[in-house]
Amino acid sequence: MLALQYQHINVPEQGQSIKIAKNGQWQIPLQPIIAYIDGDGVGQDVMPVMRKVVDSAIAHCYQAKRKIHWMQVYNGEQAAKLYDGDWFPQETINAVRECKIAIKGPLTTPLGGGFRSLNVALRQEMDLFVNMRTIKGFSALPSPLKNPYLTNITVLRDSSEDVYSGIEWQAGSVESEKVLDFLCEEMGVTRLRFTQECGIGIKNISKEGSERLVRYAINYALKNNSESLTLVHKGNVLKFTDGAFKRWGFALAKREYQAIDDENGRWLHIPRQGQPPLIIKEVIADNMLQQCLMHPEQFDVVATTNQNGDFLADMLSAQVGGVGIMPAANLNNEVAFFEPTHGTFARIAGQNKANPSSSILSAVLMLKFMQWHEAANLIENALERTLAAGEVTFDLLSEPHNSMPLSCTDFALRVIEHF
Repeated sequence: MLALQYQHINVPEQGQSIKIAKNGQWQIPLQPIIAYIDGDGVGQDVMPVMRKVVDSAIAHCYQAKRKIHWMQVYNGEQAAKLYDGDWFPQETINAVRECKIAIKGPLTTPLGGGFRSLNVALRQEMDLFVNMRTIKGFSALPSPLKNPYLTNITVLRDSSEDVYSGIEWQAGSVESEKVLDFLCEEMGVTRLRFTQECGIGIKNISKEGSERLVRYAINYALKNNSESLTLVHKGNVLKFTDGAFKRWGFALAKREYQAIDDENGRWLHIPRQGQPPLIIKEVIADNMLQQCLMHPEQFDVVATTNQNGDFLADMLSAQVGGVGIMPAANLNNEVAFFEPTHGTFARIAGQNKANPSSSILSAVLMLKFMQWHEAANLIENALERTLAAGEVTFDLLSEPHNSMPLSCTDFALRVIEHF
C-alpha cells in the first residue's frame, strides 16, 4: 500500500509499492500500484482500451501471479474540474513520485497567458531529464522507406537544458538590447551581423547535465545488450556546448566504464564478457539525419541534446508511420513516466475513432522497463499481426483495403485476439 493520503485520489485496496534499492536497482513487486492519467481529448478513448490490452496480456502470460493495480490521478481538464480550476495539482505530482511508475494520455494546455505546456511542466517539476523515444519500423505501415523494418532505434534526449530552457529575449526589448550591449561591449563579440531588432536566445549545456544523460544511456545500452551507443551533437560548430557534450560523454565512458579507444581513432568501446563490446560512436547532427534515412540499421541507442533529439526523433517517427503510433517515456533515476507522442485530437475526441497504438506501445515500453518482457512481447507481436492483417483505425486505412476502419475499442479487441 502507499503511505500518503490524498484528497481526490483513491488508492487501490490491494497492490504493493515499487521500491528502489540503495544501489539504484528498481524492485518491481508482482502486483504493483501504477498511476495513470487519462488525459484530455482522445485520451478518454485510448487510455481505457490500453489498460484492457495490458491487463489481458498480463493475465495471459502470468495468470493470477502478476497484476497491475491501476490508480487514477489527475492533470489537465479533469484536474481543473476536481481541484477548483487547478490544471496541475500538487497532489498528482506527489502521487506519481510515490508510485514511481506512471502512464498518461495526451494533455492540452488551457488558452490564455501564463500557462505553460502541461507536458513540459510535468517533466520540469519532477526533473525527468531523459526523454525516450523507441522508434521501430512495422512493415505493414505506410512508410517512405523501402525497408522500414530496418529502423529500430532508441533515442535518449536530454530534457533539462539546451534551447528548450526557454532563455530568450524578444527583438527590440530593453532586455535584448542590454544583452546585445553586454556581448559587444563587455565580451568583445564582433560576429553579430545585425544588432538592431535582434532576438537573443541562450543555449546552455552543462557538464552535470551531459554526464547524467550519457551515464543513463550507457547503463540502458548495457542492460539491454545493445550493439552501440551514438552521441549526436553539432560540435563542429558549437564547440563549447554541443562539442563539450560529446567530450564530457566520452570522458565519462572512460572514467566510469573503463571504455577504451577504438582502433579507428574516433570511437570508444566498453568490453563485455562473453559478447562483443558496446561501441560508443559520435556523429554530427546533420549527418545523423542523413545516415538514419539511408542506413538506419547501423544505429541502436542514441543519446543527444534536446533540440537535436527533437528533430531526430520526429524524423525517425516519420520513417516508420508517424508520431501517431510512436511511444515515449520521460525518466529520471526515481520516476518513470510513459506517454503517447500524439496530441489530444479534440476534433475526434469521444467518437471512439482514435488510434490507440501509441498508448499501447507506451505501455509495452513500460512493461519492458518493469522487466515483464513476456507480456510486452506478446502485445508488440499481436499489434504487428493486427496491422499486417489490415485491421486498422481510420488514420491507417490505405487504398488497397476495402474493409471498414475499426473503432478504437474494436482495434484493441483485435490486438487481444491475436495473443
